[in-house]
Amino acid sequence: MTEIQELPEGCIAAILSRTTPVDAGRFSLISKTFRSAADSDAVWSQFLPSDPNFTASVVSQSPSLANAPTKKALYLALSDHPIIIDNGHKSVQLDRKSGKFRYMLAARSLTIIWSDHDQYWDWIELPDSRFPEVAELLDVCWFDIHGTINTIALSPNTEYVTYLVFKMVDAHGFQNRPIELSVFVEGGHSSTKNVCLDPDVEGRYHNRVVGLQCPNVRSDGWLEIEMGEFFNSGIENEEVQMKVLETGGNWKRGLFVEGIEVRPK
Repeated sequence: MTEIQELPEGCIAAILSRTTPVDAGRFSLISKTFRSAADSDAVWSQFLPSDPNFTASVVSQSPSLANAPTKKALYLALSDHPIIIDNGHKSVQLDRKSGKFRYMLAARSLTIIWSDHDQYWDWIELPDSRFPEVAELLDVCWFDIHGTINTIALSPNTEYVTYLVFKMVDAHGFQNRPIELSVFVEGGHSSTKNVCLDPDVEGRYHNRVVGLQCPNVRSDGWLEIEMGEFFNSGIENEEVQMKVLETGGNWKRGLFVEGIEVRPK
């Protein structure tokens, strides 16, 4: 370690730029020289997205991001909070540990059957949502939600996991009804599973959903349930299709859809 510490700061920065943000933080504790190198723009430029379209479409739209004093400050800002893009239909964020892209497709960007009929669905504002609108389920018997994202927007050579993000208030019709979740990559991977969306089903005997996966509470207070995962090689330009389905004929209500999140595993 003594020999490494004797290297010029520029050489140390070159080495750290080939590691990860987590590693850079750890090495910054070694000495003042390492800390200076680990905080340098030379290092954090390598952790930021290299795609010029990302910089143009995201960073330039936010004064706080465009005016970040250092590349490290920009990286932390992009990983601290989701950035709303596409006219409120999507959010993007960097995973703090890896720098990989994570996206959430807002409910407005999803295909929700009957959502254009106000007797079945409503579009409302909720103060704890990142998006301008969420979809409120009023009453449907055909529960069908579909979202897509192109792999070109995602980080290459990365395993991704998709999640339905929602909440329930005085919900009905989900207690004893398995919901089918599926993830399909065009020309490749596909997976389908049954889950229970009711977070309070545990402790009650509902034989159709016993043992099925149930949602978890997120740090932002919403619920999420894993839909499936896929690997993005970055080689092909492919569509990832994500679907939520229950068409058993029983009426359902009281569910609020914020969106579908796609994040690194």
